[in-house]
Amino acid sequence: MRVGIGYDIHRLVEERKLFLGGVEIPYIKGLISHTDGDVVLHAIADAILGALALGDIGQHFPDSDPGYKNMPSGDILQRVVRLLAEKEFVIGNIDTAIIAEEPKIYPFRDKMIESIASILGVDRSKINVKATTNEGVGSIGKGDAIASYAIVILEPKT
Repeated sequence: MRVGIGYDIHRLVEERKLFLGGVEIPYIKGLISHTDGDVVLHAIADAILGALALGDIGQHFPDSDPGYKNMPSGDILQRVVRLLAEKEFVIGNIDTAIIAEEPKIYPFRDKMIESIASILGVDRSKINVKATTNEGVGSIGKGDAIASYAIVILEPKT
């Protein structure tokens, strides 16, 4: 068994779509990033890479490479899943936390779980998505950013 943790944060800006957990969320702002900015999928990808001892998302998908400009984060996660298969591991479970003042996450939780499970090719029972606020503290608390943590357990393929 291997365990990995991932974290990502991006600033919210106007005139960008908001993607979280592979789902487009209707909101007045979106996350600024070299890719589509989906902090949930970025954190999951980083957690998997960490559990595999393969570095981090920045090493595999550098923002200096124009080939990754505006890339859907689901595509990034699918590439990480291929590395997972090459190393002969499977997802045991994933627990994610989204930290945002707005928008409310709960109405989109089930769609996010379905999206993540589909990208990873696992049963939805292996995925958990939860959300909290930052209680008005810092850039997240002021509504200027959204962050996500992810923890993954990988099991050897049998």
